[in-house]
Amino acid sequence: MHKDHRMRVKNRFLSEGLDSFEPHNVLEMLLFYAIPQKDTNDLAHLLINRFGSLTKVFDASYEELVTVPGIKEHAATLIKMIPALARMYYIEKNQTGEALTNVEAWGNYFVNRYIGIEVETVFLLLLDNKFNIIECVKIHEGSVNSSAVSIRKLVMTSCLKNASMAVIAHNHPSGLAIPSPDDLATTYEIFRTFQVIEVQMLAHILVAGDKYVNILDPQARSYLP
Repeated sequence: MHKDHRMRVKNRFLSEGLDSFEPHNVLEMLLFYAIPQKDTNDLAHLLINRFGSLTKVFDASYEELVTVPGIKEHAATLIKMIPALARMYYIEKNQTGEALTNVEAWGNYFVNRYIGIEVETVFLLLLDNKFNIIECVKIHEGSVNSSAVSIRKLVMTSCLKNASMAVIAHNHPSGLAIPSPDDLATTYEIFRTFQVIEVQMLAHILVAGDKYVNILDPQARSYLP
């Protein structure tokens, strides 16, 4: 009976996609591939009840997942792969040579780049003079402040890649897209440094979940010279 049910669910996905699936159906099907001989429907409901939503299940830590009865090493690992796979998919999809010319494009790029990243992380996006991506480099993991973020690494990377423009980004994994005093001070220092080396700093994108703000937005840059 389980085999027939699983085949029906798989065929439904292949014919309809996931749009018509309830969140627990998505988890149920995913767990087919980690729990081969067990009804995963009840387990899917248990996960969503425990964490609150499908997204929060994927955002839960490995350590939290394995405390759920029925979730073992393989199932927890598979669940944690989903955000990481989504991030890799969007990163590769954005490496097509398409120019990123405005705040919306930069914001969307980094919202996808931060999928599944649970620690505060700083990225440097380097662009040529036609707004094409040269490279996106991880600069730092941890609290964002001027002592932690390596200005030297920003300068060396930008010069080595012969970048004309740059976009800085960092995230607030469990917070709001509102810059802190350290965010503002660090942005000021980076902005001034890029002026010296004649690389145009286009934006500092702060990401929180699916929201983002540009700290260099005219309405928020009164602290800049």
